[in-house]
Amino acid sequence: MSIVDIMKERMSFSFEVFPPKPEQPMEPLLDTLSHLYEFQPDFISCTYGAGGTNVGRNVEVCKAIQDSGKSIAVTHFTCIGNTREGVKEQLDHYLELGVNHILALRGDLPAGWEGTRGDFHYASDLVSYIREEFGDKFTIAMAGDPEKHIQCPTEEEDIAHLKIKQDAGADYMMTQLCFDVKAFEVWRDKIQKAGVHLPIDIGLMPVLNKDATIRMALSMNGCSIPKELARIISKYYDDPEGFRKAGMEYTVNQIFEYMNAGIDGLHIYALNKWEAVTDIINMAGIRTQHKN
Repeated sequence: MSIVDIMKERMSFSFEVFPPKPEQPMEPLLDTLSHLYEFQPDFISCTYGAGGTNVGRNVEVCKAIQDSGKSIAVTHFTCIGNTREGVKEQLDHYLELGVNHILALRGDLPAGWEGTRGDFHYASDLVSYIREEFGDKFTIAMAGDPEKHIQCPTEEEDIAHLKIKQDAGADYMMTQLCFDVKAFEVWRDKIQKAGVHLPIDIGLMPVLNKDATIRMALSMNGCSIPKELARIISKYYDDPEGFRKAGMEYTVNQIFEYMNAGIDGLHIYALNKWEAVTDIINMAGIRTQHKN
């Protein structure tokens, strides 16, 4: 069953992880995955660094997820530095490993780069090529930004790119983080009016650390910090433990708000740390642990 099939039946539930650095052992992440499997996630996606750095360990992680038989593995895949021949070779290898779900991205340009330095300049080019070369062998996700991609000049242009990616053959959408559920609902109405009708899997980052929250929102994603979250940052600015507790409660409430908004999937950025994620899911009561 594909992720899209799952979304047709109910809200999907999933996690995102990232691979360890080349010099680091895989065991801590494998231990984290074993704890995440207890919630029977429909899929787990694995990202990698700007410019395709650490892509080899991404393959290793995706293989481990797929081989576990406990979840669908979704690989992130970027245009950065990739030729048509290179993409075909890499995607053939993923299929050999049983990994047939992909999030097609342009990717973040490494510092000093202008353009992707490859055969594909936009994610839509990559989506189109995968459909052309592989037909329906892959279920393809595309990225969406409820508050506009930080590098896109206008919201109208950003939404137009969503339509282009959809028409190129994407199956569903995975969003970047958005702390403002109202902003998400406004955006969803706008993209649907523009003809973008794919199922939406909302990306949710747990609020656990003040500095990381501010950095991810403002400098990395360009998304807003709602009044309630700003209040938490102000109140617990010099109190890490108080912030963590209030942030977890905020995350639980945000999960409920998104569920009430009628999302097709909930995708939690696990940040390779299972303890806090486990507490949040248990607090929300949205998924039952099934320990081996």
